[in-house]
Amino acid sequence: MEKKALVLSAVTVGYNVLEGVVSILAGMAAGSIALVGFGLDSFIESLSGGIMIWRFSRHETLTKDEKERIERKAARLVGSTFFVLAAYVLFESVHKLYMHEAVHPSIVGIIIAVFSLIFMPVLFYLKHKTGIALNSRSLIADSKQTLACMFMSAALLIGLGLNYLFGFWQADPIAGLVIVLFLLREGYEALEGEEP
Repeated sequence: MEKKALVLSAVTVGYNVLEGVVSILAGMAAGSIALVGFGLDSFIESLSGGIMIWRFSRHETLTKDEKERIERKAARLVGSTFFVLAAYVLFESVHKLYMHEAVHPSIVGIIIAVFSLIFMPVLFYLKHKTGIALNSRSLIADSKQTLACMFMSAALLIGLGLNYLFGFWQADPIAGLVIVLFLLREGYEALEGEEP
């Protein structure tokens, strides 16, 4: 099972690095905070996947106490990543709304969001199921990071779609604010679940 967790974590890192680069470039071109925030979340999720690789890579050589100590630390690190991203997206969303910074439509962003809505539920299910089988709070928290990405994809698609179809540019930073609420909740739950 630990090898499956490693493979899923490697897939998470690889996919999210690619998604992050494309999202940030498309977001910068369109001036879309939701798309840039989504891209940054992809890197946060890559970091989370990297933590899981670290967590499961030496499982055969560790004692039970060492595994538990690493598990607690990994859960704490994964939980903290939600708050880092939430702070950035909150600042940028409020700034764009306050400054009336209109966002250009982004068909690339819409394609990324649709693809993510297809891929992320599968990855979430596999990671969550594996986390339960391993009794790993950190992998379960990491799977919720993937679930957050799925919901962020939906918010991103709505925001970009309303802008693309109707020119409602405010939908982009509003989608960013919805994303912030989800990130804060998931971060709190990950850290709360880490407590003994």
